[in-house]
Parts: sequence; structure tokens; C-alpha cells
Amino acid sequence: MPRRYAVAGTGSRAQSYIRAIVTKHPEEAELVALLDSNPGRLAFHQAKLTELGGPELPRYGADDLERMVKEQSVDRVVVTSPDYTHAAVVSRLLRAGADVIVEKPLTIDAAGTRQIVDAMNESGKSVVVTFNYRYSPRNSALRQVIQDGEIGQVTSVEFQWVLDTRHGADYFRRWHREKKNSGGLLIHKASHHFDLVNWWIASQPTRVFASGGLSFYGSENAAARGMGERPARGTIDGSANDPWLLDLRTDETNRRLYYEAEKYDGYLRDQDVFAPGITIEDNMSVIAEYANGARLSYSLNAHSPWEGYRVSVNGTLGRAELEVVERAAVVDDRIDPSYPSDRVIAGDVRTDGERLVLQKHWATAVEVEIPRGDGGHGGGDKLLYDDLFVGAGNDPLGRAADVHDGVRAVAVGIAANQSLATGQPVVVADLELGGWTTV
Repeated sequence: MPRRYAVAGTGSRAQSYIRAIVTKHPEEAELVALLDSNPGRLAFHQAKLTELGGPELPRYGADDLERMVKEQSVDRVVVTSPDYTHAAVVSRLLRAGADVIVEKPLTIDAAGTRQIVDAMNESGKSVVVTFNYRYSPRNSALRQVIQDGEIGQVTSVEFQWVLDTRHGADYFRRWHREKKNSGGLLIHKASHHFDLVNWWIASQPTRVFASGGLSFYGSENAAARGMGERPARGTIDGSANDPWLLDLRTDETNRRLYYEAEKYDGYLRDQDVFAPGITIEDNMSVIAEYANGARLSYSLNAHSPWEGYRVSVNGTLGRAELEVVERAAVVDDRIDPSYPSDRVIAGDVRTDGERLVLQKHWATAVEVEIPRGDGGHGGGDKLLYDDLFVGAGNDPLGRAADVHDGVRAVAVGIAANQSLATGQPVVVADLELGGWTTV
């Protein structure tokens, strides 16, 4: 019999899970309920579900978690609600008797990690965190190189991530723009990246120092650059000639999921990126020490003209380098922003897309083949959903992530935020994170 699933939080991220359950895994999973605080978003997903041939589902409000689990005999809940709700939602679901799959990040602060782990231990139920970047073939290939001992013992990691002015700017339009909601990009976005490092080098962070600030977006930066008076939002007040403004009416999903649902809760998805009230950083640098002696140097920029990342892993036998172009340029709307793969523009100087290079001491460099699959993230999304709904099985790369991986991924960001506030390095163990263990 398939396990009975519900989805809690019906923003845009819920779409991929609903589609995977209904179209790819009907033998293993049955979707039986939807839950959200906004009836407009619930109606949108029910309409999409109907288009896929799915059933009419019972819909629940945000306060009905326990009732939903009981009435629908829910076995497992996929949580795709905003980050600041994760600790309360996940812990309540666990105590109600359901296992949980939660979108990264696990939570946004130390108290949240303790709340979730306590509820998991008390209930005996499980938590899985969805780090889909682990499943991307290029990232798996780097893990394989390190795991096979090709570069020896890891001594350091250099990691640069750039978000372009389509993707990066979007975090400054919506609820993420306030640190109390998202923990900032060091948690909401970079937990992906820190999890990759933890997984690649099979270790965990012990001490963190960070520096960063709001250097590009926000009203003060706009005034300093003489940008003049700007509209509060893109849909109603904006101009089609302003590339920084988002008009929700130009995209059917944005229109139905957000613009037409504003009347229920007042949530604005299209705020100006140069408006007042932004409390997250757009430029960040982190130094982290690891239990195995390795050190991480990490940077994140959220206003780059291209999107992608560069990783170099140094070891006692050599060096591995991974370079990925996720979008070569932001020039117009030719490229669908919903898919993070195959974003290279023909004729652009950034033509390779992705490349993994291994160079050992006293030898020339060689390129390591990266397998390709079908679907999002180079086939990684399919592998993730297979693990979630069928089971991880015997994976030599250990890509499935549990609650402890989730804690370790946010550990760097939580420590980094404290370091930003104090100007001092932070010992991770002193944060008393739930589920924290030292190697």
C-alpha cells in the first residue's frame, strides 16, 4: 500500500513535490491533503492537481496540522512553508504522529534545531531534509573523486557562489528580505552550499568567522547611486522598462499563486529590491574550520551578471576543481528561470556549462566526466524523488540527508550570523544546536 502524504505550505516550491507524487510515484505515495494559511494558494494547487488527473483533496488551514494528520491518517508530510515556520510546523507534525520531509533549511536558528530534534526524539518519528544539490551529477562526481582518495586528505576548500540579477534579486522582493523570516542568505541559500561541503569532505564545522553586508540592494544603496524615487512594488506601480521590477501579471503561476491571493493575507511577492526594510546581506564571506582539520573559504554575491559557482578542493595528493555556469547572462526572458540547468547561451564566452578537473601533484590536469541525466539539476531531481518516495537503498555516495545533516548545514549559517553581529569567531559547539555531535 502506498504511504499517505500531505503537503504543508503551498507556495511555488510545493509544485514539484505534488507533481512527483502524482505522476512519478503513485505506487509508493498517495497525496491525501493540502495545508496552507492562504485559501487562494490552496485553490491554485488543487486546480493544478486536477489538471494532472489527481483527486479533489481536503484542504486545511495553518492551525489544523494535528487535525489533518488524524482525519486523513497521514503517514508523512512534505513541509514547504516559509523558513521561519519550519521549527513549529515540523515539531507539531512529529508529535501528531507523522514523519516529515522538510525543504532546506531545516530551520533558521539554534532554538529551532533544538525544538525539532526534541520533538523527533520524543515522538520516535523521522525527519528528512531535501538537499537536491547533492543529487546533481556534477556535485556527486566531485564527491566520488574525494571519496576515492584521488586528492588525498582534504586540507582546504575554496567555494565561490554568484547569484545573478534575476535569481539573486528575487530574494530581496519577497519574505526572505527580512532576516527574521529567512535567517538571511547565509541560511536560506547557503545551507545548500555548506551541506555540500560537509558532505564532500565528510566532516562538520567547528569554528566560523563571517563578514558581510547589504552593499547593493536596499534604499540606502539606491540613494547613494542616485536612482531617485522608486515604486514600492512592480505589479501595480512598476514600469515594464525597469529590469529590477517584477510584474506578477506577466506569468500565469505568479499571477494566480500570489497576485490573486494577496486579498487573503496581504503578502506582496513583488516588492522593489531597492525599497526600505531589507535586513539581509547581499555580499558575504565566511571562513570555517572543520573537525578533520580542513578549512573553508566561502563567498556569496547576490547581484552578479551571471550565475554559477566555482569550487576548488585541495588535498595532500592534489586538487579538484569544479566550475558550473547555471546562467551565462541575464539579457532577456528567453531562458526559463524555473530550471537551474542548461542555462548557457549559444555564442557566449561561458560556453562549457560545467567542468570537473582533477590534477595530482607532479602530473598534468585531466577532465573528469560528469554523467548526465534527464530532468532538473542534470537528472538530480529524479534521483532525489526516488530516494524520498521509494527509498535510498544502498547509495555509496550517501546522498540521502537526515536531521543531523540538516543541523550541520545550518550550523555554519547560524554561527556566521552570530559572527556578523559580534565581529568575533564563533565556536559551533557553543551554540548548543539540537542533535549536534562532534567527530
